[in-house]
Amino acid sequence: MSRQSGGSRGQGQDERLKHETQGEVRAGRSTRAEEWREPEPAGEDQPTGDRMIVPDDLRSAPPGMTPEDVEARSEVARYLGIHAFPGDRDSLVQTARENQATDAVIGALESLPADRQFQNVQDVARALGMGTEEHRA
Repeated sequence: MSRQSGGSRGQGQDERLKHETQGEVRAGRSTRAEEWREPEPAGEDQPTGDRMIVPDDLRSAPPGMTPEDVEARSEVARYLGIHAFPGDRDSLVQTARENQATDAVIGALESLPADRQFQNVQDVARALGMGTEEHRA
């Protein structure tokens, strides 16, 4: 007896579930018509999942980078992945679009020089003017 994707669910059920949640995933918010089904927001004294777990003043970054540089580089890397490299500006923009990158990431990638080949995210970060790690000699 072979197992199908999704554990004990069949492929047909997986496809139905995918179709049911597709609008919500694309919208980035709930698409429920019945407001009573919405989860209650966190109270004033309760933490929310959309804030950093570590406070800004306790976050650290490698020498040569700010926490904002780390976050921006991570955002770019999230939509490019390792298979985008080496690549030029146009191929990186195309990969980011295929991975449904944010407008901010696509705009940043579109500002890269067109005549340059990028070997990794670090090259992209340098070209975008982000701080990069300082390596010890």
